[in-house]
Amino acid sequence: MDIHEYQAKSLLSGFGVVVPPGGVAYSSDQAVYVATELGGSHWAVKAQIHSGGRGKAGGVKLCRTYNDVATAAQGMLGARLVTNQTGPEGKVVHRLYVEKATAFERELYLGFVLDRKIERIRVIASAEGGMEIEEIAHTKPDSIMQIEVEPAVGLQPFQARQIAFGLGLNLKQVSQAVTIILGCYRAFRDLDATMVEINPLVVTKDDQVIALDAKMSFDDNALFRRPQVTEMRDPAEEDPREAQAAEHGLNYVGLSGDIGCIINGAGLAMATMDNIKYAGGEPANFLDVGGGASPERIGAAFRLVLSDRNVKCILVNIFAGINRCDWVAEGVVQAAKGLGIPLVVRLAGTNVEQGQKIIRECGLPIVTADSLMEACEKSVRLARGEKVA
Repeated sequence: MDIHEYQAKSLLSGFGVVVPPGGVAYSSDQAVYVATELGGSHWAVKAQIHSGGRGKAGGVKLCRTYNDVATAAQGMLGARLVTNQTGPEGKVVHRLYVEKATAFERELYLGFVLDRKIERIRVIASAEGGMEIEEIAHTKPDSIMQIEVEPAVGLQPFQARQIAFGLGLNLKQVSQAVTIILGCYRAFRDLDATMVEINPLVVTKDDQVIALDAKMSFDDNALFRRPQVTEMRDPAEEDPREAQAAEHGLNYVGLSGDIGCIINGAGLAMATMDNIKYAGGEPANFLDVGGGASPERIGAAFRLVLSDRNVKCILVNIFAGINRCDWVAEGVVQAAKGLGIPLVVRLAGTNVEQGQKIIRECGLPIVTADSLMEACEKSVRLARGEKVA
């Protein structure tokens, strides 16, 4: 789960990370009010969407007057912001963050990610901040420092100092940077985060080290014990299909293809998608119905897949271990009535004979397959408008 910049700053400030003062606004009048409350004569008006690259897309405006603040807010609210991370469809701006503009001399990069390969938190830092870490890695790879955190002892102060000195900070700045680095680590650990990123981490003329931007992502499986994080979820920023899937206990990720997939087990789902690609097709989604694929859950999966107008064929691939093929077949038959697009079903595992019998005798034009590759090949052909036996 992702959260907005202002939410990430609120959480990080509780762990000792210094952030500029600011406030949230949902209208241009509110934006002006926040600016008056903050005081000063320079403000930054920032669009709050779950995406990086907002500045390049016009989602960050520096303002010198209240009129500038109102104009910037009016131009952003309700607009669709297209960045290099949103895709061409972009995201609609529903809220803004107005904060005091901070003059700075240097921009740094600081990030914490969960490295699943080594099962460690990896700290990434660079003296070249203000741009995407991928761009930094490509253009100036020597500027990137990385430290792996031993989970038994956590991030140590000497490691934080090593990073701070590696960023070229002076003694006064190092002490502040160490506090920020250790604070980010504690936030990552204590809130079950999967990513914490401060870009840029800036150094001001008076030697202050401040987090000018912040991003955080969290492990969905741990949200049950982090109610303060769960409350920050913004459904407007999520794919509505994924939210609908979560309500039924389904794992769904929308893709750009035309073959809808209903599969049990993440591994089998990935293998099925690979075979669809190998057969020359494109999967429209990743959908894992889980071990308890009851008729009701299968029906919910069909409705979810059919909500994608690009789907031209549906492939159901079930290997029944915990669940039963006859349950799945009953759900498929109910959902297939009046479907309107081709359907391919491959069943294997517990009660497979009963499941296949239900499919054969249902009287519906359901195409069956005995193997994974056969099911994928038939799905690709049907999606292209070809006929199969």
